[in-house]
Amino acid sequence: MSESIITVENLSKSYTLKHQQEAHYSTLRDTLVNGVKGFGKKLLGRSDPDFQEKEEFWALKDINFEIKQGDRVGIIGRNGAGKSTLLKVLSRITEPTMGRIHLKGRVASLLEVGTGFHPELTGRENIFLNGAIMGMSKWEIKKKFDEIVAFAEVEKFLDTPVKRYSSGMYVRLAFAVAAHLEPEILVVDEVLAVGDAQFQKKCLGKMEDVGKEGRTVIFVSHNMDMINHLCENAILLEEGNIIDYRETEVITQKYLSDRCGVRESGIFKFKNNREKGGFHEVIFGDGKTNSVQFGNMLTIKIVFELKEIISGFHVALHLSKSNGSVIFTTADTDLNKENFTTRPAGIYTTTLLLPVNSLNTDIYYIRLSMGIPGTEIIDEAKELPLEVVSNDQMLYDAGNKRGGLLVEKIGWTYE
Repeated sequence: MSESIITVENLSKSYTLKHQQEAHYSTLRDTLVNGVKGFGKKLLGRSDPDFQEKEEFWALKDINFEIKQGDRVGIIGRNGAGKSTLLKVLSRITEPTMGRIHLKGRVASLLEVGTGFHPELTGRENIFLNGAIMGMSKWEIKKKFDEIVAFAEVEKFLDTPVKRYSSGMYVRLAFAVAAHLEPEILVVDEVLAVGDAQFQKKCLGKMEDVGKEGRTVIFVSHNMDMINHLCENAILLEEGNIIDYRETEVITQKYLSDRCGVRESGIFKFKNNREKGGFHEVIFGDGKTNSVQFGNMLTIKIVFELKEIISGFHVALHLSKSNGSVIFTTADTDLNKENFTTRPAGIYTTTLLLPVNSLNTDIYYIRLSMGIPGTEIIDEAKELPLEVVSNDQMLYDAGNKRGGLLVEKIGWTYE
């Protein structure tokens, strides 16, 4: 039985949030008068009403778990659940407020685009810098150098400062360095979403190989298909607490069930507070229900906003099973960059007809994303539940009582 390589005991992390009254414009006279008032209040020992109020926020609360050597563990949860904070503490980027972490071996982390590399140094120099930080000798780094460059596919840009790299190039090189310099523990956040589908598949394969070599992988993603494919076990976080930790498929099913469940309304509204824009509303059919009768197509209306002109923009839709397996993906443009769209700022409405008429009765999930493929995700709308409903007679007429994803009439001939 393999030994524990990560032990977390009573781990908590708090941050101090400061709240200040809304800023307002003032005249020079106001500033002088307020200054005199403030001085007088200090002499009298009175508090300043404009003073910042402080609030203690616990990102993690009394976390306990163990991870064995060679395990591939997924960490999932809603935004704000504490996933990124936990990874930063495990990567020794952030100190815990309370509790203890015991790590055996070197940790390589890929948490977000821009971390780990010096922007003024070239790709070549950053490879050696990262290896040195991990405690590797120059000879050890040279031994892995060609593999790293080949995996990242940045040969032409090796001697270019990484500040001139695109987000996709940056992530390819950062992942290649983290995965190939033989850390005992590899920690990867959702940064892989920046890469294209082929690169993501390549990274998943590499992380599988890392696990088979006896090293440990911790992976955070909102993509349940990736989590199910890569990880043997998963941790479900909610509001800084561990809700469950066991086999991956059980955890992803629980997450998807708790996240959305089955709702009656077919209208999904979103708060659009992103810098460049985001989704406002998604409507299934007439908006009265989130279900569709077996054998019917489904009309979906999507309302989104762009707050600035975006070049290379597209909107994509992913339809998945409850376990995260993607059934199909569609987009308003294909993946040929020559066909990408430049859209000015404004509010857009797009309507599409979804071919779900062959899907068997079940609950499915729709994920929408908007942005620049392979470079930037501007906004996402995740896990919108769609239920395909029917009655027994309809399924009987379709000739399918045996289950399965699709219900199709297939002709058989004999000779």
